[in-house]
Amino acid sequence: MTTPATDDTRRFHANLRDELEGAARYAGLAAAESDPVRRDLFAQLAAAERGHAEVWRRRIEAVGGRPAPFRPGFRTRALVWLARRFGPGFVLPAVASAEVADRDKYAGQADAARLAGDERGHAAVLQAAVSRRGLAGPDIARSERWHRRGGGNALRAAVLGANDGLVSNLCLVMGVAGAGAPAGTILLTGVSGLLAGAVSMALGEWLSVTNAREFAQAQLGQEAEELEQTPEAERNELALIFQAKGLARDDARRVADELMRDRATALETLGREELGIDPEDMGGNPWSAAGFSFGLFALGALFPVLPFFVTGGATGVAWSVGLSGVALAAIGLGTSLFSGRGAGFSMLRQVLIGAAAAAVTYGSGALVGVSLA
Repeated sequence: MTTPATDDTRRFHANLRDELEGAARYAGLAAAESDPVRRDLFAQLAAAERGHAEVWRRRIEAVGGRPAPFRPGFRTRALVWLARRFGPGFVLPAVASAEVADRDKYAGQADAARLAGDERGHAAVLQAAVSRRGLAGPDIARSERWHRRGGGNALRAAVLGANDGLVSNLCLVMGVAGAGAPAGTILLTGVSGLLAGAVSMALGEWLSVTNAREFAQAQLGQEAEELEQTPEAERNELALIFQAKGLARDDARRVADELMRDRATALETLGREELGIDPEDMGGNPWSAAGFSFGLFALGALFPVLPFFVTGGATGVAWSVGLSGVALAAIGLGTSLFSGRGAGFSMLRQVLIGAAAAAVTYGSGALVGVSLA
């Protein structure tokens, strides 16, 4: 029977590893960040996590244990690599969602009351970093370059875009194969599904981004008109915004006065703070967004079709299912980066859901094929 002391020791080791993983993630973000303010923020968070780890290290040693050697896990190493390759903004939403999910991890541990407050604070800081809240002054209108690198949820969009193409075309191919269609028909159907789906996704993304840009431009135009016609009202509005962020009234007015010296800067700040619009980004480029969606959907949709270029029949179906299963597992691995779930669980869940969908459409195709025959 497991003793309470053994339970505590296991908990200490698990907590130590969690804190070391967090420290490694933040240290990696700090190393990848070129903005000094953000780099210092990540460095402080890494130092805080190392301090938490030291608490659990001492607890382990106090009960006669020895901390296990630490090497960052796959999720941490993948996020750090992506941050170095694409910038911290690419993975920050994934890191923030994981921190939010873990903010109450110490709630039921009576000996970690102080650490629980720190974890909740870390989650709030990262949420503010992702949503650009909590900043004041001219920096709001001049910095934040990482939010223009294709959007904060680019990692999630990439994984889910490929997943859409893979699952939808796998189901289409399996449905036609279940009906007993020859390899040529299956191949034609799969390629047509790939192109139709990719074009539809690209067009939908282009329209979405274009409409968002036009709406943002209209809002900024109205704000610019108000700035010219009623500058004092806009000055007071800026002051109230910064006062709501926690600045004293006099400090908030000084910041507003400084911003109003440059109308362009004032408009950018009002756009970000009042409207939630980045005037330098305006929702992104519709053409690059469309191309991104087309490529990701097509990439995922290609896997179920590939075997039918060289074979058919039961062999083609088997290879299609096998390749799709590998791709689904890879997508599950990718989703684990931002879902907070374990890699094994995410991979298995993705494969099982894809297999179930393929089985349903294959069976439906077989029924339809029999009825038509």
